[in-house]
Amino acid sequence: MRVGIVGLGLIGGSAAKAFKVAGHTVYGYDIDLTITEYAQLEGTVDFKLHRDNFAECELILLAATPKAVISFLHENSSHFPKSALVIDLCGTKQKVCEVGFAMAQKYGFTFVGAHPMAGLQYSGYKHSRATLFNGASVILVPPVHDDIALLDRVKQTLEPLGFKKYVVTTAEHHDKMIAYTSQMCHVVSNAFIKSPTAQQHKGYSAGSFRDFTRVSRLNEKMWTELFMENREHLLNELNLLINYLHEYRDAIETGNDEMLCNLLRDGRIAKEQTEK
Repeated sequence: MRVGIVGLGLIGGSAAKAFKVAGHTVYGYDIDLTITEYAQLEGTVDFKLHRDNFAECELILLAATPKAVISFLHENSSHFPKSALVIDLCGTKQKVCEVGFAMAQKYGFTFVGAHPMAGLQYSGYKHSRATLFNGASVILVPPVHDDIALLDRVKQTLEPLGFKKYVVTTAEHHDKMIAYTSQMCHVVSNAFIKSPTAQQHKGYSAGSFRDFTRVSRLNEKMWTELFMENREHLLNELNLLINYLHEYRDAIETGNDEMLCNLLRDGRIAKEQTEK
């Protein structure tokens, strides 16, 4: 299979390496041409991806920020072959899928939104690896949710990435869920680490501190875009958390042992229910 990949950061670079390890031909492009050239020199990318060879690709992965992917779709969709399967790998789906589905309908190719549930606290091609997606789930946003043939095509096409579970949903539901399961984690961790006490943690911290602060190390430009793209859903989750935190604060401030114990109990039970 001939695979074109736009964006050779952590996600796109890992996809390129996985497809290459599986024996496929990889066409790559990154806005930073030195990364594209390094990926070629390293042997991950066989050819630089450009308009003149889009037609050679059976699969085109768009692994950039939502705004960059939307811009790329507007500028290049007319050059995609009608036989191509075009999949974006963005962290939000509504705006990207709206444009992707429209361009696909206009020019005849097939577009599917996707979001791999895998990553690291580090970004960039230098941290990419062929095994990044192994055992992970991937969320799919197809144009038609009961098109079994298309879903099977996507699953077979993405097999070299090693996904274990495929979840099919709508763009809106994806963004609502991701606001909680991903974006909130990054916001809270990034805010938590700003305490001056954090600079004195050595010798006083263990797994809970390490796990909780892992994602505070983030790409601020990328996450700013993702947060703002999804601000309605993210604000809803933030407001819920702030209200809950006020309850804990009030219990501690007033010395209300019973109230605090009840709050902690409710949290424990909520966690247990997520594991059923």
